[in-house]
Amino acid sequence: MSASGKISPLFNTGTRSSKLISLVIPVYNEAANLPALWNRLEPVLALLTDLGHRCEVILVDDGSTDTSLALMSEIADRDRRVRVVELARNFGQHPALLAGFRNCRGAIVVTLDADLQNPPEEIPRLVAAIEAGNDVVGGWREERHDRSYRKLASRLHNRLTSAIVGVPMHDYGCMLRAYRRHIIDTVVACDEKAAFVPALANSFAKRVAEIPVAHAERAGGESKYGLFKLAHLSLNLVTGFSSFPIRVLSLTGMGISVLATLLGTFLLAHRVIYGPQQEGALWILSAVTFFFFGLAFLAFGLLGEYIERIYLEVRRRPTYIVRALHGQDADDAKFEPPHH
Repeated sequence: MSASGKISPLFNTGTRSSKLISLVIPVYNEAANLPALWNRLEPVLALLTDLGHRCEVILVDDGSTDTSLALMSEIADRDRRVRVVELARNFGQHPALLAGFRNCRGAIVVTLDADLQNPPEEIPRLVAAIEAGNDVVGGWREERHDRSYRKLASRLHNRLTSAIVGVPMHDYGCMLRAYRRHIIDTVVACDEKAAFVPALANSFAKRVAEIPVAHAERAGGESKYGLFKLAHLSLNLVTGFSSFPIRVLSLTGMGISVLATLLGTFLLAHRVIYGPQQEGALWILSAVTFFFFGLAFLAFGLLGEYIERIYLEVRRRPTYIVRALHGQDADDAKFEPPHH
């Protein structure tokens, strides 16, 4: 048992195969969905095998408090293609993905949520799109079965992400995605503490494609992404991929200084020409003051987000900690020194 990072020669680049496909699935309290997920994954794995691929499934337990880990361990005991990476606690979806990436060997890596909102049956289409020459293939949930406010928030998030990353996509939030190995290796090498994997991968890819995929209502359990978490993800995205907000604040400060000087000059001239007049000027000054206060708080908030990212990076704490590996091949694995 060891701190996070890379593990054993069993999972290193030397054992990768050009025909091997890795499915990486982060799991957090999905006991209600895991049996159905595996029942639907097995035919997909069989189809991929018929197409000439070998497959492995990496289930990452992100600190589940229900019976998810036990169910995943049972699946891994029955099927040698399955390994379970057990994290020490709940680190979040994207750190869990990074843990799965470090422990997979495939030339093509497919990610999938465990809630069955994105059908596993779509995986062969993503693999075909990668084999057609794309570096990254994202799923696009054209007809989403979510509440209206979630659709609106997701639409705004996707537009923001597309503008910042410079790679337009309809759906950055869909976790049903496929990547070439060199993209995965580059994402892992970045070792960012607040990584947003789809955006980070797209920033390194030469060819990016998006294909429509089906979307279903959650079969069981509760959604792990509320509006607050989506807003926090958007802030991480802005501060992690662009310094544009800082530049806007600098330019805004310069503009405010110029406007304040002009306004002061105007009020002084008005007083000299027309004499003291309390009507109007007081309201203008009050409105301008409140505007500047609001702008100042916005500036402090953005600066705080950037400082927080710097703080997370300089502490050099592990992004995640692997507690144990489960599966028929896991006993042969040996952890490498902790990765920071």
